[in-house]
Amino acid sequence: MPRRLEGLAARDSRPVIGRKRDAGPSFGGPSADPGEKETGRVEAFSDGVFAIAITLLVLDLKVPKSAPGGLAATLVRQWPTFLAYLTSFATILVMWVNHHKLFTHIRRTTGAFLFLNGFLLLFVTAVPFPTYLVSEHLRSPDAGAAAAIYAATYFAIAIAFNVLWRYASAGMRLIDPRADPEQVRAISRHYRYGPVFYFVAFLLAFVSVPASLGLCVALAVFFAVTGSTEKANEW
Repeated sequence: MPRRLEGLAARDSRPVIGRKRDAGPSFGGPSADPGEKETGRVEAFSDGVFAIAITLLVLDLKVPKSAPGGLAATLVRQWPTFLAYLTSFATILVMWVNHHKLFTHIRRTTGAFLFLNGFLLLFVTAVPFPTYLVSEHLRSPDAGAAAAIYAATYFAIAIAFNVLWRYASAGMRLIDPRADPEQVRAISRHYRYGPVFYFVAFLLAFVSVPASLGLCVALAVFFAVTGSTEKANEW
């Protein structure tokens, strides 16, 4: 064996103890990039829950039984079902958009934050139930009770949204350092109205069912309009 190759073989046969090795990439350990966004799994899980909740709404739409030639009239009589479906679909869509917008500012997670997000999703998945109640009882003596449960569900969701956001934004705890503080404060201001007005909708259910449901629809429109505090050209 040539001397040069003998030298290389001898050098490679040295014990590895004490050799400095390349540490390689680190995944999720203490040496991970402190600026790395940590919310990917939370967002993916939440998106799946929102998708399931919004899909379950369609199960309340049934093909009606009607006499020959009477299908159109039968469908018209089912207008409470269609109204409840459209209202709840739009509201869950608005909630999903707002949830997405929150996570454009939230960069980190904690155990408490994960549970608070799960608390919010608990009520989101319950939306199909009060939707079914409203569609079934809107023209019955139980319409007030159904509307009250409907509004109470959205009141609970508004509380959960506020608690989640307040926890994340308090002292910029989980917020991206690059986030605009004015946008963070604007979200906090807008979210204050939700619990108050959904509670009003809950009380209205015992006085006027149309007024209660109308206020719920108006709140969905309000959060659709104000849900983004981004600049218009970012849409």
